[in-house]
Amino acid sequence: MYEQIKDDMIESMKNKEKERLTVIRGIKAAVDKEHIDKKKEINDDLVIDVISHQVKLLKDSIKEFEKGNRSDLIEKADFELSTLKKYLPEALTEDEIEKILDNIFDELNPEGIKDMGKVMKEVTPLVKGRFDMSKISAIIKSRLNK
Repeated sequence: MYEQIKDDMIESMKNKEKERLTVIRGIKAAVDKEHIDKKKEINDDLVIDVISHQVKLLKDSIKEFEKGNRSDLIEKADFELSTLKKYLPEALTEDEIEKILDNIFDELNPEGIKDMGKVMKEVTPLVKGRFDMSKISAIIKSRLNK
């Protein structure tokens, strides 16, 4: 993935796509910073973590821009969001999430909300970067409270 980002950066430079280049440089810089600061190896998991975090921040920003009626900033953030999402794995559907959760619940047989951490520990590597983790957390909580 990291190699793809570098290749896309070069392609954007050649094609003089300033906006796309800015977003891709931001991704690369964030991955490099994470690599240096946390001494993590640059791999697909690190890239997905960084991009997922940036996507979450952009979504939060868009909500704030909507409150302030800043359509110019919303448009810019939407472009950045669409560029970032190209690097994330294909998103999972609600049905696929339900199947994954069914399997994990069958395997772990959690007894209540106190087992939330165990369930999240099993779910996270399977869905990270492919579905909104806050929604997954809410689904698991509702299942555990039944």
